[in-house]
Amino acid sequence: MRHLLLFVISLFFIGQSFAQTTYILCGKLLDTESGNLKSKQTILVEGNKIVDVKDGFIMPKNGNLIDLRDKVVMPGLIDMHVHIEDQFNPNTRLEGYILNESDIALNAVGYAEKTLLAGFTTVRDLGGTGVNISVRNAINNSKIKGPRIFTAGQFLASTGGHGDPTNGGNRKLIGNPGPKEGVVNSVEDGKKAVRQRYKNGADLIKITATGGVLSVAKSGDNPQFTIEEIKSITETAKDYGMHVAAHAHGDLGMQRAILGGVKTIEHGTYMSDETMNLMIKHNAYLVPTITAGKEVEAKAKVKGFYPEIVVPKALAVGPQIQGTFSRAYKKGVPIAFGTDAGVFKHGENGKEFKFMVEAGMPAIEALQSATITNAKLLKMENELGQIKKGFLADIIAVDEDPIKNIATMEKVVFVMKEGVVYKK
Repeated sequence: MRHLLLFVISLFFIGQSFAQTTYILCGKLLDTESGNLKSKQTILVEGNKIVDVKDGFIMPKNGNLIDLRDKVVMPGLIDMHVHIEDQFNPNTRLEGYILNESDIALNAVGYAEKTLLAGFTTVRDLGGTGVNISVRNAINNSKIKGPRIFTAGQFLASTGGHGDPTNGGNRKLIGNPGPKEGVVNSVEDGKKAVRQRYKNGADLIKITATGGVLSVAKSGDNPQFTIEEIKSITETAKDYGMHVAAHAHGDLGMQRAILGGVKTIEHGTYMSDETMNLMIKHNAYLVPTITAGKEVEAKAKVKGFYPEIVVPKALAVGPQIQGTFSRAYKKGVPIAFGTDAGVFKHGENGKEFKFMVEAGMPAIEALQSATITNAKLLKMENELGQIKKGFLADIIAVDEDPIKNIATMEKVVFVMKEGVVYKK
């Protein structure tokens, strides 16, 4: 009987893996929920999750030790606006014609790793060719290194609008793109385009509610969807469990987007007080992307970096974004951290914190926007954004107290994602 019992027990344990506990000693630990820094804490990690957080330094009898006693430790960061497939350069338009999907994918491998090593363990990718879906899947399957990605796949635009993939092309080549390619010109187109994104494997929807800076088109701020078209997109997206982000610089386009049901407004450059009040009323979030605004202004002054039609838009929009963010924050508009990385170099996402603090947001609130707030928007608030028992082990560290010196967020020195150390 005893031998039979041992045999049954052995069968139970076959194929079972028991992760060794990792003890992370933290000199200071940022509690993003309370906003407080706690001294001398130990995080216990097993597999991909945090199993406990204890006061004091606890040395393991059996297990791995990670010594961060001279560091400030916090949850992995979340950037709600990146473009993981590309990085803007003077040849970007040409690359749109000559790069194959495999070229785009291989470029994205490097961009994804740089993003992760900068401390951003989760990102929301707001549009590319659709290769971003494959990049997300490759990361999820541990084929390449990168952040956890929530992606829109290809974004949605109107004909000639910011995001029409054929803008500026040879007339013999541009054709007549429709919902499959992301071009929407009616209520029915909107529904079909969302369903196509769902079929392709997107996690959310991105629309270009107004003109934009880097598109080869004259206006950078005119409204480019009707409110009925926007509603068709947001209502269909809701049916499929997806939220909608709206690129928007112009005020009227923002108002249509908010009334149409979008969850986040990206950039928000020319936002009026009236629109800010609408955002507060409808609990819509501003994703400020100040870093991108600074970048396009600087690069517009470099001759030949952008097409000539882009330059006046960049010079007009760039200087406005930080001031708009300051007004919106002080008025009480909900803020979600996002950078538009890809417009500038991937891996430099941490610059956004400094610009937010310069504009009047306290450092702790900027950090909470990149953790607590963004986790909630992604419906991951019980898994991301905090260092807490039961949460995913996304953990980073910096050398200095970011409350006193926010610039330290540009130099993340330790990165763990789901219990795996990528930088130490």
